[in-house]
Formats: sequence, structure tokens, C-alpha cells
Amino acid sequence: MTMLHPEYITNADGRKLVALPVAEFEALMEELEELDDIRAYDAAKKEDDGTRILFSDYLLKRGTNNA
Repeated sequence: MTMLHPEYITNADGRKLVALPVAEFEALMEELEELDDIRAYDAAKKEDDGTRILFSDYLLKRGTNNA
């Protein structure tokens, strides 16, 4: 995990905010996207029933002849 160096700020309304350096924010966002990909992979893996078709059959079913 990326080491974060947050700064805590209170705005004029008294709401507390957190500020991060841009590089740390971008690294955090990349890690979150990777976690989202892992979750999507895990969900797809659970739904996989083992059925496979040839790519050429898929194209025929779609009505495309790019094989």
C-alpha cells in the first residue's frame, strides 16, 4: 500500500477535509482501480460454469465473418 501523508483541513463551514499530495492521490486511485478489477474478476470467476466456445463460433453467432 502507498504511504500516505494527509493534511487535515477545516473549511469555513467547519467541515473537516483531507488533502493529499497529487502523486499520493493518483497512487491511491490506481490501487482502488486494481481492487475493483480484482473484485470484477472474482465475480466473473464465480459465475463461470466452464462452458467454452470457439472464437469462430462466437463470430458466426454474432453474424460477423472476421475469422
